[in-house]
Amino acid sequence: MSNVFVIGAAGKVGQRLIKILSDNGHGVVALHRKPEQSQLISATGATPLLGNLTELDPSELATAMAGSDVVVFTAGAGGAGVELTNAIDGKGLQTSVAAAELAGVHRFLLVSAFPEALRGTDTSEGFENYMRVKKAADAHLASSGLDWVILRPGTLVDSPGRSAVRAGLAIPYGEIPRDDVAALLAVLVERPAINRQIIEVVQGDTPIDVALNPFER
Repeated sequence: MSNVFVIGAAGKVGQRLIKILSDNGHGVVALHRKPEQSQLISATGATPLLGNLTELDPSELATAMAGSDVVVFTAGAGGAGVELTNAIDGKGLQTSVAAAELAGVHRFLLVSAFPEALRGTDTSEGFENYMRVKKAADAHLASSGLDWVILRPGTLVDSPGRSAVRAGLAIPYGEIPRDDVAALLAVLVERPAINRQIIEVVQGDTPIDVALNPFER
């Protein structure tokens, strides 16, 4: 079993993920920003850790990560504006990568964004900034010395998961239940042979374990 440090644990994907990981016997430390989220996180079996990603420096975050085997970054501003997107999805990711390097945590999983998301529609300046920041974050992690995986899910929906997806290096755009993104991340935690890969994923018909086989080195 692994010790997993989850950044963005109180988010919609994060909450699902920490419950799966805890149920599977992993030790989970769940970073969250609001004190009122602590009880909800504890109920999943994870250990809540109160902290604001935008206020922590790499050294402070590295201390919190000490002893972890894997970092999962599923934090995001969630459309809360350009400034917060830059602070969380951009600088927050950079801080987390630096912290993992300082703490000696080599495996790092990042939830990113599907490149074709909402292409061809009348998107806002904030959304375009979000896409630029996410691409820059991907590039930053990929240039690090960490054992990384970048997961690019399609549009996230709250319909029940099917434990089946379509995954590939480049696939047609689509939707995917948050349940299935969390389930896929949990599998990636347990399959370290999948590393230094960018994986696009949408809903599909292939069981998650099978869909990830082509990415194993």
